[in-house]
Amino acid sequence: MSRSPRPNVVLMGHAPVKRNRYIRLGGATKSVNRTLEAKTRALAGWEGYTTNLVGQGPGLVIGAYHQLWRIEKAFWMSKHDLQARPIYHHTRESIEAHLTIVFAAMAVSHYIEHQTGWSIKRFVRTARRYRTVHIKAGRQILAAADPLPDDLRAALATIGHAGVH
Repeated sequence: MSRSPRPNVVLMGHAPVKRNRYIRLGGATKSVNRTLEAKTRALAGWEGYTTNLVGQGPGLVIGAYHQLWRIEKAFWMSKHDLQARPIYHHTRESIEAHLTIVFAAMAVSHYIEHQTGWSIKRFVRTARRYRTVHIKAGRQILAAADPLPDDLRAALATIGHAGVH
């Protein structure tokens, strides 16, 4: 087994000691943790999974684990694109209500992404600019709005007609 050159270079004083888990510092002495090096080399290329899915094949477990990026992406989106901020709740009812709203927003966002093919970031940034204003002038109510661009109009039509048969 070949040894890693980096710890030896550090030991000989040719490189500064940074945060290196293989180097043991004891007062003025430095040494290489060969036990940790051997353990790391033995486990190189192995990845472990802990699951409660007893009786399932490894393909299912590993496949489910590899899909976690979708959940992480949804949380990144919800915190940034929806401008979610930390909210400190103290009662179970308010915590559950907050989580319900967050998950509903994530579900709607996923639906929009799936139906339009747009990222939720693109959809929110594009749609955010357009508003409709209702002005009451005497007995009449006037609506004023910026015209929607064709791509946003098509995306909204796709969302509106997706569930209609």
